[in-house]
Amino acid sequence: MAKRGQNEGSIIKRKDGRWSSYLTLPGTGGKRKYFYGRTRRECQEKLTEALRNQQLGLPVTSDRITFGEYLDKWLEDSVKPSVRPRTHEQYSQYVRLYIRPALGKVKLTKLTPGDIQALLNKQVKRGLTPRTAQLTHSIIRRALVQAYKWQLVPRNVAKLVDPPRGKRYEPTPLTPEQARGFLDAVKGDRLEAFYTVALALGLRRGEALALKWEDIDLEAGTLSVRNTLQNLQGGGWTLAEPKSRSSRRTLGLPAFAVQALKEHRKCQLEEKIQAGPAWQEHGFVFTSRVGTPLDGNNVYKLFKQFLKENGLPDIRLHDLRHTAGTMLCIQGVHPRVAMETLGHSQIGLTMNLYTHVASELQREAADKIDALLSGRN
Repeated sequence: MAKRGQNEGSIIKRKDGRWSSYLTLPGTGGKRKYFYGRTRRECQEKLTEALRNQQLGLPVTSDRITFGEYLDKWLEDSVKPSVRPRTHEQYSQYVRLYIRPALGKVKLTKLTPGDIQALLNKQVKRGLTPRTAQLTHSIIRRALVQAYKWQLVPRNVAKLVDPPRGKRYEPTPLTPEQARGFLDAVKGDRLEAFYTVALALGLRRGEALALKWEDIDLEAGTLSVRNTLQNLQGGGWTLAEPKSRSSRRTLGLPAFAVQALKEHRKCQLEEKIQAGPAWQEHGFVFTSRVGTPLDGNNVYKLFKQFLKENGLPDIRLHDLRHTAGTMLCIQGVHPRVAMETLGHSQIGLTMNLYTHVASELQREAADKIDALLSGRN
């Protein structure tokens, strides 16, 4: 605290031998920021830096709050109101498991690029995936973006850190022949309609799981994507807004998908009768045997098991979406139409897919020309 009669910006020696000064923070109702040093020069340097930051419009920082304390406030006041529940849950998990144990006691204003880099390197050495380290870095960086906006730090030190580079996953869409074989194989499977719709329209897993019968008009042959289903850790689920505004879309259903959904509705009505009072009506298209929405992780496991049992290519569930995009490209559908069908937020995402497929088609065309002109079969 300032001594009685001490003026703002003046430097005095305290009884404990340290030197001190203070500034009044603008726009805070008279709150003061105090500076201390073991020598007069050290205190003067801190005061000079603070004055310079004020003149440049930068925040005069506080060195009292720890990074862990700040993260708690950030998760509650900034993240929770602005993101989907599953995202908030994931951020909180990473803070609890990785960030707080390593950096929670570090003063927010003392956090350095080296601190963050050491954490990321340690994660990789422990055997965690580069993707985990990348997401850890992304969360810290986003947290410090807000800290800068709240004028708690003078800069975002996470921007000076390079996260580890991970192996980029290359999508493996099914060929037209494989796609037809897949559709033949799923006939009669309890999830036949789910797989069929995902493949036919390229829906994301959460979008397909969130479908309700009110979103589908089987007579008109249309399907509307309005929500995405998020399964929460520890049980429970919630419906959230789609990934982006462009993800909300109405699509035309191919005839084979309409037929699969009609058969699925009949089977669901039979399950509802069998379940009796145990049935929980939520209106979902794809449900458990008692009407509750399906868990995404369980669906993925069933999908992988189905592929193995039927001798089909070992692909990700998300590759059904890539297959739908590939089919659009092969059929010559305009990229803008494909973008709207897939719910991409940027045309660049669609063009990357089209470029990848186009290169394969060019190779196929070159092979056909070679066979024709060289006389080789």
